[in-house]
Amino acid sequence: MRQAKIQLTEEERATLKSFRSKGQHMTREVNRAHILSALDQNVPEKHILSVLGVGRTAIWRTRSAYLEKGLDYALHDGARRWTIALLTEAIRQQLKLRKISRESIRLFLKKTTVSRGGN
Repeated sequence: MRQAKIQLTEEERATLKSFRSKGQHMTREVNRAHILSALDQNVPEKHILSVLGVGRTAIWRTRSAYLEKGLDYALHDGARRWTIALLTEAIRQQLKLRKISRESIRLFLKKTTVSRGGN
């Protein structure tokens, strides 16, 4: 099956160029910028794999994210799930508490029947 070709606009190319050269972004994001730039220049996937040291899945996901939702979505990671530590910190700040135990957070979640991300 042939992969869809990526055709970046001049504005997107300029964005990728500045993104790759600044050195202020996470490695995954810079690799995605390199992948998109290479795909735009019709570089074969095998060459991208060997030069960047990424997996075929990374190329596939970056391409599909760009085609589905655009450049910004393809470059950046989405929001992460809440963890007990993040919930503890958020509740502590919101209620202006000095300390709150993980057990208190767990009981609160259990009492309120909040989904914990499981099935």
